[in-house]
Amino acid sequence: MNMSSPVSDPRPDRDTHRTRLLLAARSLLRERAYGKITARDLVAASNTNLGSISYHFGSKEALLNEAIGLALEEWAETIGRAIRGNSDAGLLGLMAGSLSLMLDEQGSILPYYNAFIEALARSARAPELREQLAAHYNRQRERMAGWIEESMPNTLSAVQARNLASLLLATADGMLVQAFVDADDTPTSAELASAVGSAFARSSRQRAEQ
Repeated sequence: MNMSSPVSDPRPDRDTHRTRLLLAARSLLRERAYGKITARDLVAASNTNLGSISYHFGSKEALLNEAIGLALEEWAETIGRAIRGNSDAGLLGLMAGSLSLMLDEQGSILPYYNAFIEALARSARAPELREQLAAHYNRQRERMAGWIEESMPNTLSAVQARNLASLLLATADGMLVQAFVDADDTPTSAELASAVGSAFARSSRQRAEQ
């Protein structure tokens, strides 16, 4: 499946300072580390002013976190399209397919995910930033739970779909952390799909034999 540029910049409906700051933040996050981006960098890249950052976001960190969250949510939408397009594969196919796609497309999201890791560490000392990141995470989980329910009608309750969405997101986070720390030792999508398939098949045989 060819999923190109899942985190490409959206075409803004209006050319506002807020939109320009978000686009500038996303561009800069692809080029440099989270902590290396200054407010003046954002202003220069967006052709706005320092007051616009405070007015629209409250702080530079809140602006960067918003940009990270939007990129991750768009990436989740790519995963969602794959889930909705694979509705006949069952639970095993859904899990293996979505996790494989996450690995296949990780290169496009890694700059934002690396920034997310840094933002997460900073949010431990800033409750308002932690709440902002949590809100983005909750939106991803709710959207993914909806896609799971849509692809597997009359199979899972809303709570179960949400719990499965949490599992998929947590697994994706773990795989991306592995890629961040040691990309050469992170399993490929084919290896992951094979392992998941073998584990489920063995579990099914064991239950049948009982």
